[in-house]
Amino acid sequence: MKVLPFVVAAAAVLLSACASTGNPADSANAGNAAIVSGNGASTAGGGGSSLNPAQPLPQVDAAGAEAAAYAGVNGKSVFFDFDQSAIKDEYKGVVEAHAAYLGKYKGHVLVQGNTDVRGSREYNLALGQRRAESVKQSLEVLGVKPDQVEAVSFGMEKPQASGNTDGDHAQNRRADFVYQ
Repeated sequence: MKVLPFVVAAAAVLLSACASTGNPADSANAGNAAIVSGNGASTAGGGGSSLNPAQPLPQVDAAGAEAAAYAGVNGKSVFFDFDQSAIKDEYKGVVEAHAAYLGKYKGHVLVQGNTDVRGSREYNLALGQRRAESVKQSLEVLGVKPDQVEAVSFGMEKPQASGNTDGDHAQNRRADFVYQ
């Protein structure tokens, strides 16, 4: 029976350690990034609360890390100039992000080349294939294994924009990444 008061006291200490102070200053500084030093201390831009060095930082499991990495590349396409298959400098970062994802998580991606509606069906299928192959080659140069990437063309068959303006055409001149 002498153990019971000790267990109750220990539970009370543990519960109080988890309680929030509700300090409005902490709420105001919640948007500031915390910088953790080597000893576990934390500083925030506006003098917010510090981390408890005895409490470990939350860990992300491998599936969570992969999901976060996928979210960073999902929906990112490479867009091309009219009648071109060369990757523009502004989209090289997109290709590099996909290469890093494929290098780390060993997935498989289908690169789909697309065109706008101008030109014949045959010409657009060939141009879409050149665009997909251009992206595939860039991924391989960045270290992605050739068996991880497949390049196909949809030509003008899968438009993102259905209009006929220059902006619509620009949205349709792209290579999409579809992970399998």
